[in-house]
Amino acid sequence: MTVLVHTYAGPQLLAEAVAARLIIRLSDAQAERGVASLVLTGGRIAAKIYAAVRDNPARDAVDWSRVEFWWGDERFLPSGDPDRNETQAREAFLSALPVDPARVHPMPAVDGVDAAAAALAYADSLAAAAFDVVLLGVGEDGHVASIFPGYPALTDPRPVADVHDSPKPPPVRLTLTLPTLNAAAEVWLLASGTGKADAVREALNGAPSLPAAKVHGRERTLWLVDADAMTPRS
Repeated sequence: MTVLVHTYAGPQLLAEAVAARLIIRLSDAQAERGVASLVLTGGRIAAKIYAAVRDNPARDAVDWSRVEFWWGDERFLPSGDPDRNETQAREAFLSALPVDPARVHPMPAVDGVDAAAAALAYADSLAAAAFDVVLLGVGEDGHVASIFPGYPALTDPRPVADVHDSPKPPPVRLTLTLPTLNAAAEVWLLASGTGKADAVREALNGAPSLPAAKVHGRERTLWLVDADAMTPRS
C-alpha cells in the first residue's frame, strides 16, 4: 500500500488540484470497467472541491451518468436539511452534472425510521459496491466520516454504524466503518487550515487513537492538504 502526501499553498489551490485529480481518476476507472464509484464527504473543503469539479473545463472527460455516488457519513436529519452532507453535495455540484439519479445513493434521512434500521438499510444497499475513491475530511480531533476518537464506531465491525451522542452536532449520525472505508481502492484524506495541523501530524505518525491514522486504501492512500494543515500550532 502506497501512502503519499501532497501539499498545496492554500485551500483554493488544494480544491482545484483535488478536483483535477478526481476527474482523471474517475475517467480512468470508467476506461477500465465502464463505471466509477465515489464516496463523498462533507465540510468546507469538500464544498470547495465539489465546486471546483463543477467549474473544471475538463469535467466532461467523466461520463457522470456512469458514476455511482455514495456518502461516507451523514447527519441523521430530515431530507433536504441544509446540514446534511447530501444537501451540500447536491447544491455544490451534483445538481449541475448529468448524473443518473439511480446511481446517487444518499444515506437515509429521518423519515419514520430509526438510526439503527437506517444503518442496516444502507449497508444492504452498498453490499455489492466497490469504491474507486473515498474522500474523507479530517477533523481537528482526527476523526474521519463520523468515526470519532474513543467512540464505538471506531471498532464497529458492521459495514455501517449508527452513531449516538456525537461530540459534534447533531448527536445522531450514520457512518461507514473502518472495514468498509478500508476496502476502497484509494482513500483520499483532506485537510485545510492550521486547526487540522496537529491531527494531520499525529495521524501521519500513526497515533493509535486517531481514526485518521487507521484508514487507508487497498492500493493507495493520499493525504491532500494545504500548507497551513502541515504547520504545527505554536
